[in-house]
Amino acid sequence: MDYMDSGLRYTPKPDKDWDTSVQFLPASDNKKLEKKKGPGRIGAIIGVVVFAAVIALMTGLLVWHFHFRDNAQLPRMYSGSMRITNQVFQDAYENSTTSEFKALAQQVISQLKAIYSKSSQLNKYYVGSTVQAFSEGSVIAYYLSEFKVPIGQEASVDGAMSSMETLVNKERRTLARPGNSLVVEDVMSSAIDSRMLSTQFGNTFRYSVHTKLNQITQIQSPGFPDSPYPPNTFAQWQLRADPNYVIKLVFDTIHLEKDCKNDFIKIYDSLVAIESRVMQELCGYYSRTSQLTFLSSGNVMLVTMATNDQLNYPGFRAQVSQVRRGSPGTTCGGQLTGENGNFFSPNFPNYYPPRTTCQWSIQVPAGKGVKVNFKKFLLAEPGWKDRNDCPKDYVEINGKKLCGEKVDGTVTETSNRNIMTVAFSSDFSNVDRGFSASYTAIDATDQCSSNDISCANGLCKPTFWKCDGVNDCGDGTDELNCGKCQLGQITCKNNKCVSEKTQCDGRDDCGDGTDELNCPRGSGVGPSVSCTDLTYKCSNNICISKVNPECDGTPDCSDGSDEQNCDCGTAMFKTSRIVGGQDADAGEFPWQVSLHAKGFNHVCGASLIAPSWLVTAAHCVQDDPKTRFSQPGTWEVYLGLHDQQKVGNAVVKRTLKQIIPHPNYNHYTFDNDIALMELSSPVTYSDYIRPICLPAPQHDFPVGSTVWITGWGATREGGFAAKVLQKAQVRIINQGVCNDLMGGEITSRMMCAGVLTGGVDACQGDSGGPLSSPSGKGMFLAGVVSWGDGCARRNKPGIYTAVTKFRGFIKEKTGV
Repeated sequence: MDYMDSGLRYTPKPDKDWDTSVQFLPASDNKKLEKKKGPGRIGAIIGVVVFAAVIALMTGLLVWHFHFRDNAQLPRMYSGSMRITNQVFQDAYENSTTSEFKALAQQVISQLKAIYSKSSQLNKYYVGSTVQAFSEGSVIAYYLSEFKVPIGQEASVDGAMSSMETLVNKERRTLARPGNSLVVEDVMSSAIDSRMLSTQFGNTFRYSVHTKLNQITQIQSPGFPDSPYPPNTFAQWQLRADPNYVIKLVFDTIHLEKDCKNDFIKIYDSLVAIESRVMQELCGYYSRTSQLTFLSSGNVMLVTMATNDQLNYPGFRAQVSQVRRGSPGTTCGGQLTGENGNFFSPNFPNYYPPRTTCQWSIQVPAGKGVKVNFKKFLLAEPGWKDRNDCPKDYVEINGKKLCGEKVDGTVTETSNRNIMTVAFSSDFSNVDRGFSASYTAIDATDQCSSNDISCANGLCKPTFWKCDGVNDCGDGTDELNCGKCQLGQITCKNNKCVSEKTQCDGRDDCGDGTDELNCPRGSGVGPSVSCTDLTYKCSNNICISKVNPECDGTPDCSDGSDEQNCDCGTAMFKTSRIVGGQDADAGEFPWQVSLHAKGFNHVCGASLIAPSWLVTAAHCVQDDPKTRFSQPGTWEVYLGLHDQQKVGNAVVKRTLKQIIPHPNYNHYTFDNDIALMELSSPVTYSDYIRPICLPAPQHDFPVGSTVWITGWGATREGGFAAKVLQKAQVRIINQGVCNDLMGGEITSRMMCAGVLTGGVDACQGDSGGPLSSPSGKGMFLAGVVSWGDGCARRNKPGIYTAVTKFRGFIKEKTGV
């Protein structure tokens, strides 16, 4: 039986206890069934029969519930692999129709049966196995095993399957073991992803590809590129390379449904779908500029694709080739010397391969110390992101393990000695992008500049990270003396300290309502609270305590108004997560607008908030002696633009009907630096043109949270615009710290954010453009680029107009 050939489908068999011979007979004389004055003899008989039938039916249901239902069994499928050490791989093992394949497969099946017999849990539920493939090393067998498991026993069977190595050792010690038995090791198995066992798959496809040296083979979803992939389809591609080579898989197109629960691609470091060997799961849309590249650990790889019955998309295309083991990209580690340098995880900025270990030995001149900064750090795995002990993929440095996803540039380690060792390790599953790092020789006695926070552990951090609620130093130094409250107290928005016991007690103990925010329904507060400057007001004028309820997918207002007008702030693209002064993908920020003035080309940025309305900065529309920037006729608006030198089919050009700068804009202080623009005619939304969500006046953008700044890299005051739209990840900065850094020039209508890596080359912003903040299911317009050094140099944060302060102005003028 070949489960994969059958698409892993199961056809329910007829219930043996259902008697198909029972029929309902028509009455031959309708008059005999007419209602009479009394029940009569016939009526009594009918009543008895109906009563008996009801009793029989109830009895049958009870019998089924307490007997048959309790004994109901479900098919449960496990995939796995084992290394056969007393066999040598033959080319014939690649073809499942050869006699050599069938003979070895039969031995493996017999061995699996003997192994399962050593567990009472597995032995009594075991149905059978099939061998799907073999590969080199000595010989690796890939198999599927089926069990019929009673409802409620799934966990115990999973546990028994997870201890396969123990069962193998038991079987190996069997006295009556045949002399020609296989010697196996490295046995692993796991339950197959339930989505691959759907009974609805109407189409199944199975492909095998063996790449050769200097050869590129193309694989693609069924129908691509001429038609969308078919519904209810399961497909798999078994990929092989020659011995001593690894598989290189490069996707140039991925366009699937956004929700991975429906349509998805899964990549395995194996020849069958072993979940403990899954490398990555993909869905949604990735642009051509963010090609995804994967490397296998050995010379095999499996690509699978499953689709449901709705919303079919173009699909995918990828190139398969082989790369010699040990070539660039497949290795890492080594000796690093000199004053400074860079090093990366293997295959960076693409996905590192599984089962990789490497070590760098860094040595700088004698008398110096070593400082290592991780510019990018992406070692996150599903379900393990919040673990601090790093049991899976990690970097080890200074005796500590680091893992997860870190904000750019926030991970720094130093040593007072002139040597340092950095190690990297990835396990069997779930690869990520990895890291890029730089090392520098530093003065071991004076590591921080006067503009840095000098952490107690010897690290140096930018001043504007102080008091942002994030422990950047790692020892809490940057969060000391921030006026925070004692243990057992909460800090109100107005900096008052109250007991945490007062939270959600129905009383405003803070005085600004902070202690009554985010209170669950059913508490003393109830579903609604008194309206304050911090509470969200629904359209029916009822206020709720939940912070930022807009467009998060959960209706919190009784009138549902918090989930209205939510077709905003989303892009068709999956972000590559490689951020910070990088080219954005086309369509990644579809609300970004380029404002061109006649004779100037690109001058300012803006954000699309509705089909006819833009938000920009007031300083962009102030007249100067040569140009009347305040007049609509001066401007040309480009929406959907990515490259300033390429106006493609996705780009829409508009002129302006009117410009509305804020009446209280102060061109000396840049206070109230916001303006509205009405387009000459509305635009139609597309994959490249979409609005950003506007925040409610009470929307909270927490200090320390990461946001995005995008633009073409120059303002009207001078310089050249970047050719391609730039993106950088920045962090919201504490208002008090920012005000100190900027000489007391920050008003309550401004907000500050800084580029974490620092340096002039990090300035990617553009006046009037958006500061985009992820919240709920989309991006919200947190700020408008106003003044400062672009999007912030080190210790000189960028200053943005706080959009929440101007929601009344925007609503009054635009109706949005």
